[in-house]
Parts: sequence; C-alpha cells; structure tokens
Amino acid sequence: CAASAPKQARKAPPASVGRSLRFTMLGQQLVVVGDAHLGACPPDVEEAFLEFLATAHQRGDCLLLNGDVFDFWMGWKRVIPRHQIRAVAALAEVAKRMPTLMTGGNHDRWGGTFWEQELKIRFDPLRLAFDVGDRRALAIHGDGITERSTWARVMFHVTRQPLAIWAFKKMHPDFAFRVVDRMVSNWGSEHIDPSVFDRAADRQQAWAEAELGRDPGLGFVIMGHTHRPRMVEATPGRWYVNPGAWLDGLRYGVVTAGGAELKAFR
Repeated sequence: CAASAPKQARKAPPASVGRSLRFTMLGQQLVVVGDAHLGACPPDVEEAFLEFLATAHQRGDCLLLNGDVFDFWMGWKRVIPRHQIRAVAALAEVAKRMPTLMTGGNHDRWGGTFWEQELKIRFDPLRLAFDVGDRRALAIHGDGITERSTWARVMFHVTRQPLAIWAFKKMHPDFAFRVVDRMVSNWGSEHIDPSVFDRAADRQQAWAEAELGRDPGLGFVIMGHTHRPRMVEATPGRWYVNPGAWLDGLRYGVVTAGGAELKAFR
C-alpha cells in the first residue's frame, strides 16, 4: 500500500502527512473496509461488522481497515472502553488469520502503540504503503486533504499535535467520551446537505487521480472519509478506490492486481 496529499488536486502533500510512508508485502487479494464508526452506529450495523470480520479470510488474503473503524478511539495505556471490547477481540482474531493493516481516520487516529503491540496489526495514524500482488498501493483515510471547511482543516492539525493528544490521554475515559459525544452532537454531519459530501467526493477523486498521475509506479490509491463509494480506473490498470462507508450499506471493497470491485456484505 502507498500514499500522499494536496488541496484541490494540485498541491503537494504536507511533510507531516508524508513522513509516515512505508512499504510492506501483503498478499494477492486485499479486502478494504472503513467508516464503520463503531460505538455510534446502530447495533445491527455493528453486529454485521463483527460477522464480516469473522469471515474476512474467506473474502481475501489480507485486510485493510482504512480509518474511522471506531467513532472514537484513544490508545490509553491501561484502558479499553467496555463498548469496544467485542470489536477489539474480533480484530485480534482476524489478525491471527490474515495480514491486517489499519490507518487512522479523523475519529480514531490516536491508536498509539496498541494495535501493533497487542494485536499485531500494522498501524499508522496517517497513511500506509504496501503491495497487492505486484502492484503498489497507497492507503490514506482522506481527511485534511481536500477539506473546504475551516473547522475540518483546523481539527486535522490540532488532533495530530502531541500536546493535544497528551492532554486528552490525561482525561478520565468516561469524561473523554462525554467530551467527544458533545463535540459530535454539536458538529455532527447528519443535517448537512448531501450535495456537500458529493462535492467532497469529487475533490477527493481528483486528488487521487492526480496522485496516480504524479507517481507512475502507483497502482492504487485507497481512501475513505467521504462515505461515497468510488471505484474508478483512472488510467488502464490504475485505480482510485473508495468503498464508501460500512455504516451506510455494509459496503467494502476487494482489490487485486487486476483491479478493484465494490461489494456489499448483505
């Protein structure tokens, strides 16, 4: 898997985004899922996600969790929130069966060392690069790249600051979740005109296609965040992949060296 980032579709990615790039050999058939927002999604959506994880090894030979798997995650040293225990246990089991990677999203970027040390899931808060078969791919959630909202741009930078992360970790988890719940209720997106997300999806696709054009060795750019599925063959054999949100339609994607396909769990 691989990665990168601009404004519109031309600006180069900030250095702070690019420095986490790294390469890993994976497998031949990559399963991609993200934007489940566990902890905030309806119970039946979470149950379906747990079922999906239990059968992920039947759908491919490697797995990418591409951000916002949780509606909020903080890598406290000694605490796992009780309502996330089942999902963490399911992720531990799937990681035993197949190589599993995870990128952070704007809701769950603060994994720290937990995923790699405890579950052996390769984690990066921003982006990962790896190979699917003989094709190089870039995985990045997508927030902070083509954002038009000043608030979204500010939050992207603030939530990556070591001091902000340190301060949040010092909160009691019960209080931290109350703060997050209040923020979500005040700045939630459920009442935003859907066309806003459609335009965001268009900008993100333009960025991904520009990235594919900039790096001729890149076979796939895999993103999420907009909750809008896009499987676009930008040039022959080179793809922009966004499976959309598991939260909306139980969607996921399958990527092979030959192309990409959008699927639904049910």
